[in-house]
Amino acid sequence: MMVFPLIFFFLICLSPSTAIDNLSPGQTLLDNGQTIVSASQTFELGFFSLWNSENRYVGIWFKNVPQQTPVWVANKNSPLGDSSGVLVITSSGKILIANNATNTIIWSSNSSYSAATSNPVLQLLDNGNLVVKTNVLGDYYLWQSFDHPCDTLIPGMNLGWNLRNNQEWYLTSWKTLQDPSSGDYTYRVDPRGLLQLVLRQGAQVQYRSGPWDGVRFGGGPKFSKNAVYDPIFVFDSNNVFYSFVNNDNSIISRFVVNQSGALNHLTWNERRNEWIVIITLRTDMCDRYALCGPYGFCNADRLLVCQCPDGFTPRLPEDWARLDWSGGCVRKTPLNCSVAAGFRRFPRLKLPDTAYFLVNRTEMNLVECREACLRNCSCVAYARTEVSGCVAWLGDLLDVRDYSEGGQDLYVRMAASDLGKTFSNLLEIISRLICSSTGMLDQAWKVWNGGKPLELVDAVMESPVPTSEVLRCIQTGLLCVQQRPEDRPTMSSVLLMLDSENPMLPQPKQPGFYTERFLLHADSSSTGKKPFSSSNDVTVTMLQGR
Repeated sequence: MMVFPLIFFFLICLSPSTAIDNLSPGQTLLDNGQTIVSASQTFELGFFSLWNSENRYVGIWFKNVPQQTPVWVANKNSPLGDSSGVLVITSSGKILIANNATNTIIWSSNSSYSAATSNPVLQLLDNGNLVVKTNVLGDYYLWQSFDHPCDTLIPGMNLGWNLRNNQEWYLTSWKTLQDPSSGDYTYRVDPRGLLQLVLRQGAQVQYRSGPWDGVRFGGGPKFSKNAVYDPIFVFDSNNVFYSFVNNDNSIISRFVVNQSGALNHLTWNERRNEWIVIITLRTDMCDRYALCGPYGFCNADRLLVCQCPDGFTPRLPEDWARLDWSGGCVRKTPLNCSVAAGFRRFPRLKLPDTAYFLVNRTEMNLVECREACLRNCSCVAYARTEVSGCVAWLGDLLDVRDYSEGGQDLYVRMAASDLGKTFSNLLEIISRLICSSTGMLDQAWKVWNGGKPLELVDAVMESPVPTSEVLRCIQTGLLCVQQRPEDRPTMSSVLLMLDSENPMLPQPKQPGFYTERFLLHADSSSTGKKPFSSSNDVTVTMLQGR
């Protein structure tokens, strides 16, 4: 493309004599050592070459880091072959990089403004953002480099979406260490509902963070607040994006997707004069996307990292035995909408990925989320998250991993027959408490008051006994058979008591089928009459449902 004669007049005749933080129409930046430096001397823009390469680029790097480290490259896909390059901003606000020797434009921004009298200015800000601004529009930028990330995220940059204009900010790796052109890897926010970060090689998913839980991604420790930076995730009607801020103004740090697909957060160590990797996101086998196949759970702390969760079995046992887990797991009993089903809770997980899921961001509680999943025959699992609300999965569950701490609860749908002997025994405890008129209920109330409720546990129950779940079931059962119907919990409350990991349960009152004398007091009877007693008296109360 031929350059307009007026522009080339500026290119040939005018150039700044000293380093400044901005350029105006009529000024040029030549490839002769001239640079633009931000006001605080933090960032610098100019022409540069990479190691062992003669190609020339216009980029931005940290001013105070001796090892020139580009954080943004303008003409990354259109390098200059020599030092004949020049940078200029036109009166309409467009940025141009041209080859002065061949009269051709190498790269241009997509910014333009119709009013030539608006006096556009190209300025390098102290946060490393290169902007085109004008006094007519105030703080609004005609164009900014932060809207066009390369392979690096620095404080102030966003990774995600501007929902108002459907603009996306994402990172793209360099092709090689000597070639900053677009490489194979992209790192983006998936906005479909779970709000997670996804690394792809071409179209193939290689890694995903797991969903943002209000504090960190996926429930794991890798995105947690640390001594160097604080992670930020913004989700509102206008934006959904990840960002970070350094904890101290003296800190220099950056997040990079490198040419091999590594995801690293680095900080500059001035004493050692080198970049130090402080966070690496892909560190173990469980960070490989869907390593354990559909419904397989990955745990990096185990020798054999993949396992089938309770109620599932390997789909291809021979392959599984040879450490080929890609076939994943299948239910021992296939789901059938005409057969009773329930949910098993799996705690401390990175919630699964799937191509099909439903999200309800209204104030739907855990019980309502469960009921919504039960009503949909295609729903295979559900979870309640702080950010996304009620999430229901409709397809195979992929890329699930166990954490020793953190993570989130996932409720997986299973045939009632596969919910397990231990769970069946717990339900039996409740059913006995509710259905028994004397013996079992009498014993349950006595041992509960005596502080020894575990004496109710069947001796043949599988070990180890899940103590917290047993206690929860006994307490729930006693709440369901209290003397006064209005004291008994509703069915939805019972479901919540059983589903929640640490529910706040009230202390049960005396049950209605209790056989001790003088069970009722004047204020506990709906009639207000005191019971009479004799050596043969047994007080009987008819249970009423709620």
